[in-house]
Amino acid sequence: MRLVVLVVLGLALAVVAVAAMSWLAQRRLEAFAAPSMADDPATLPEVPVALVLGAAPIGPEGGPNRYFERRLDAAASLWRAGKVKYLLVSGDRHGTDYDEPTAMRSGLIARGVPAQAIYRDFAGVRTRDSVLRAEEIFGQKRLIIISQRFHLARAIFLAREEGIEAWGLVARDVDRPYSIFTTLRRYPSALRAYYDVWFETPSRGLDKPVAIGVDPPS
Repeated sequence: MRLVVLVVLGLALAVVAVAAMSWLAQRRLEAFAAPSMADDPATLPEVPVALVLGAAPIGPEGGPNRYFERRLDAAASLWRAGKVKYLLVSGDRHGTDYDEPTAMRSGLIARGVPAQAIYRDFAGVRTRDSVLRAEEIFGQKRLIIISQRFHLARAIFLAREEGIEAWGLVARDVDRPYSIFTTLRRYPSALRAYYDVWFETPSRGLDKPVAIGVDPPS
């Protein structure tokens, strides 16, 4: 009985320790990235390309995903402000019924961005994949990244740790997250970002290089 109690206590302490480390990791990422993030496109530098991070186009309740829609709103406003010439939309695609980059392109076209200004990356399964592939496949060393603030902090950290000069345009957040999971997942994801940097986790996908502005949009 005593052994069972000790095991349960040990597991509980481990869970508390991981939770505390995850919370601290998120706070550190936010502090690191804060000077590089802006809510107003006018305050950001001009760079050739912005990286728009993907999300599920449809939310859990069956309607448009508000995180997704607001990232596209921010991306279109950045392009209209003349801060970037091209948008690189990066997300996951699996099967014929789930394609984040194509949905992002359609949404941007509906917001007035021309198709020839939009490049798609279909292997942006994780934030680290999107960031690394923006440099490795699409040749970008300076980027404005677009997402909600909690997500941007992680993306900017990952980019700058890889030597990419990165800034962030903050998309409007969601007042009422879809679930407690949506809110809490940012903390272990922050801890994973440190792991990826320390252990140099590679990006997935070995596609041929694409020269944005030279090669036709995918």
